[in-house]
Amino acid sequence: MNKPTGGYRWTIVALLFFATTINYLDRQVIGLLKPTLETEFSWTETDYSNIVMAFAASYAIGLLAFGRIIDRIGTKMGYIISIIVWSIAAILHATAKSTFGFGVMRSLLGLGEAGNFPAAIKSVAEWFPKRERALATGIFNSGANIGAVVAPIMVPWILGSYGWQEAFIITGAIGFIWLAFWWYMYEVPARQKRLTQEEFAYIHIDDAPEQVNAKPIGWGRLFGIRQTWAFILGKFLTDPIWWFFLFWLPSYFSTTFNLDLKKPSLPLVVVYTATTIGSIGGGYLSGYFIKKGWPVFRARKTAMLIFAICVVPITLAQFATNIWQAVALISLAAAAHQAWSANIFTTASDMFPKQALSSVVGIGGMAGSVGGILFPILVGALLDSYKVAGNLTGGYNLLFIICGFAYLVAWGCMHLFAPRMEPVQVPAPEPQAVA
Repeated sequence: MNKPTGGYRWTIVALLFFATTINYLDRQVIGLLKPTLETEFSWTETDYSNIVMAFAASYAIGLLAFGRIIDRIGTKMGYIISIIVWSIAAILHATAKSTFGFGVMRSLLGLGEAGNFPAAIKSVAEWFPKRERALATGIFNSGANIGAVVAPIMVPWILGSYGWQEAFIITGAIGFIWLAFWWYMYEVPARQKRLTQEEFAYIHIDDAPEQVNAKPIGWGRLFGIRQTWAFILGKFLTDPIWWFFLFWLPSYFSTTFNLDLKKPSLPLVVVYTATTIGSIGGGYLSGYFIKKGWPVFRARKTAMLIFAICVVPITLAQFATNIWQAVALISLAAAAHQAWSANIFTTASDMFPKQALSSVVGIGGMAGSVGGILFPILVGALLDSYKVAGNLTGGYNLLFIICGFAYLVAWGCMHLFAPRMEPVQVPAPEPQAVA
């Protein structure tokens, strides 16, 4: 069992990786076009914050809805619906004629993109044993970073060659290419003809027998479980930090260090390349601890504490005297976030049965999005006030201090609600009466 025959499960990870890459490519386009669109539509920082909030609000609703939908209709169809909606929404940004129009399109994009992570996390739980889930999650989650690396190269080139409308159209259309591969190649292990019996047995090596045919858990009951709140608080306190990195880092480098966003941006490429290393390395580290004989909960929590500590040095960005000092500090923090993300998603699959996993991921993702709604209010108001005072960099410095300590607070909350990350026990289905 230690060396299973066959590796089709890694093909599934590749599909999830490319979907997540496209997801973040489409999401980040507006951040890179922000200076151009600010001039075109006379946006203030508060206007832009409202657009980000529109995305976050719809993303929150979409996560809750898709989590439940995917648990009911399955990962294959759930992913298909998700990527069709978000790809169409990404393309329709090119038709926006006002700030309100962009808000509407971001809302539609948020609804569609919300299906990515509930479907991907459930796919990993279906295709991998616990010892490999963090690594598999880290690999597909690194697609977020690759998307963020590709975007600063691809979007400025399209902008300079064709215009901002074409940037939305071209990037949005990529999702339909992925859709064809997903339709042809994906199926759950029990129905996947390309899967060997040995690999199928390995995938299910640590499934709990009492949970194989467990009943789905309703939302009401999920909110009454301590482990759900551990995941909710972990996501609520840390997801907004990543969104801040995505939507405001280009503007930060532009205003603080005069980075020209109409050209390929090497500092942003470096930052998001570092996050790729963090995502895969973070997934590997907890898996390494498990292979060394550590209990699963200890391996996950130790890894996550290390990553939380690695974010703290971003508070020193205020003392950076050149762009590369800032890049180094932000790269470490962003990489640590992705390492944290790979593990926090895996804690959900450690604690909850597969029948409820997408719902839990959706609930936690919704909480992260609510944080993503609230944090931009602070960001926009803070940056506008500092801009009026002529010290926009000071606003960013204060925000970096908040970012630096968010993960330690989140780790403490998760430990309080789920000290040993005990698996949630669900009742077996009642026996059917024989007529």
